[in-house]
Amino acid sequence: MAQYAILRFEKHKGTPARALESHHERQKEKYASNPDIDTSRSKYNFHIVKPEGRYYHFIQKRIEEAGCRTRKDSTRFVDTLITASPEFFKGKSPKTVQAFFQRAGDFLIDRVGRENIISAVVHMDEKTPHLHLTFVPLTEDNRLCAKEIIGNRKNLTKWQDDFFAYMVEKYPDLERGESASKTGRKHIPTRLFKQAVNLSKEARQIEKVLDEIGTFNSSKKKAEALALLKKWFPQMENFSGQLKKYQVTIDDLLAENTKLEERAKASEKGKMSNTIERAKLESELNELQRVIDRIPPDVLAQLKQEAKHHHRGR
Repeated sequence: MAQYAILRFEKHKGTPARALESHHERQKEKYASNPDIDTSRSKYNFHIVKPEGRYYHFIQKRIEEAGCRTRKDSTRFVDTLITASPEFFKGKSPKTVQAFFQRAGDFLIDRVGRENIISAVVHMDEKTPHLHLTFVPLTEDNRLCAKEIIGNRKNLTKWQDDFFAYMVEKYPDLERGESASKTGRKHIPTRLFKQAVNLSKEARQIEKVLDEIGTFNSSKKKAEALALLKKWFPQMENFSGQLKKYQVTIDDLLAENTKLEERAKASEKGKMSNTIERAKLESELNELQRVIDRIPPDVLAQLKQEAKHHHRGR
C-alpha cells in the first residue's frame, strides 16, 4: 500500500496558545476529548526542539524582539503537523522513527529559522507517530507574515514538493500524494472530527429528552430541553461554520464511503479501515442535522435569537 509523507500547516491568530501547549506538551493527566492518546506511552514522546518556557511568552518575546505591530487577526504562530501513512511506521525501530522525525524537523528548521521555533515534539502515544512543530512566522527581515512564509495554494504545493523531495532521498519508499490544488480537497483538522464525535454524543442525550417531552407542552420539560440546547446549539452552529470551507472534501469522503465499503469486503478491510473510519465519521454530520431538524420551530427561533444577542454582547 502507498506510503505518503505528510506535511500540514494550521495558522493561529490572536488567541492564546495555552490549549495547544497543554496538548502538545502533554500537561494533562487525562485527555477525555482525545481517546487516541495512551498516556502510559507518553514517556516515549520526545522533542526535536524543547520549548524555552510557556508558548505564549515565547511568541510575545519573538514578536517584540522583531518590533512587529500586530492586529487581532494577525497570525501569531503556526502549528505544523508532520507524519507519514501508518504503514510506513510498521516494523520500524524507535531509532529509525526518531531519525525520520529528526530529518523532517531539520527541513522545517532550515525553512523557518531555529530562532522562531516554539517547540517541536514527537508524539509516540497516539495511533500514528507524528511531529508537531510550532513556530512564529517571522520573515528574514523581521516581519510577522505567515502569508509570505507559507503562501497561497500554489506555494503550499511547492512546500509539499520540496518536503517530499527532501524526505524521499533518505526514505525512497515514500510517495507524493495528489496535490490539493488538483483535487480541490483540504485537510480536515483532527479537532473537527473530535468535535463531531462530542457533539454527536450530546445530540443523543438531547434526542432522549425530545422523545420524553414530546411537543414541549410542559413548561418544566421545556426549560429542561432549553438548558441542554442552549449549551449544544451555539457549539453546533460554530462547528457548522468551520466545516463550510471543507465541504468539497466532506462531499468526496461521503461519496467514496460506499465504494470503500465494497472494497473492504473484497479482502482490503485492513488497508482501507482508516479511510472508511474517516468517511463514516463524516456521516455523523447527517445525524447532527437530524437532531436540529427535530427541534420545534419556536424553540429553534429562541435559540437563534439568544445566540445573536450573545454575539452582539461580546
